[in-house]
This record gives sequence, structure tokens and C-alpha cells, in this order.
Amino acid sequence: MMRVLLAALALVLAGPVHAQDKLPPAPYAYRQLDDPAQEARAKALMDTLRCLQCQGQAISDSDAPIAGDMRNQVRLRIAQGEDPEAIRAWLIERYGSYVSYKPKVDALTWPLFAAPLAFLTLAVIVLRKRFAKGRVA
Repeated sequence: MMRVLLAALALVLAGPVHAQDKLPPAPYAYRQLDDPAQEARAKALMDTLRCLQCQGQAISDSDAPIAGDMRNQVRLRIAQGEDPEAIRAWLIERYGSYVSYKPKVDALTWPLFAAPLAFLTLAVIVLRKRFAKGRVA
């Protein structure tokens, strides 16, 4: 009975190993567009999009499979004449605002922009009080 449970557990744990990406890269993952102006627009957009797997690289610099798929989508949509900001909006809708290096201020992200100003204001107040006490004495 124990052997059967161990064998079943081994099969369950081996599943993710077999789920690796074995598909060939998308057509435009590593190939540029023929039109230099379109490729420049695509590259400019890809430089502002974050790789979801690497998290510290733009999709233009990443070798992760998901970054290749995202580069393919950007180039295909640029080739079809879509506006780069519409493509960015589509990717944000699909993957969340984390995908963009230029997040928009909304109800969820405004504390991230306001917190540094609040801390700076608090530091100025504390330092002002501390130095004001030093001058009086």
C-alpha cells in the first residue's frame, strides 16, 4: 500500500517537469519587422514592457519564452497598424499593470506615488524641530 502511495505521489510531483515549454518560438520573437519605422515603434514599446518571468528586464532584452511571445504580439500588432498605447493597454488588461514600466496613477497605485512625498515631508518636519531645539539652547 505504501509503495502505491509513493508511486502516485511521484507521478503527481513529476507532472510539472513534463509541462515545460517545448513549443518553438513565435515567428516575430527573434525576427524584426521588415519596415524600419514599424520596428523602431515596436522596439520603443518593448523597452517599456517588463518581462513577467525575469521581472527585472524589459521584454526586448529577455530570453524567457513569455517575453518572446510578448515581442511577437507587439510586432504583429504594430505591423497591423495598431497604436503602441493601445497595445500597452491590451497587455496591461491581460497581465496587469505590473507589465508596464510606466504605471498609471489610479486608485490602486496612488499610495506608491504619495508615500515618498509623505515620508519626505515627515523627515523635513522632524529635522526642522530637531535643529530648532539646537539653536535655542
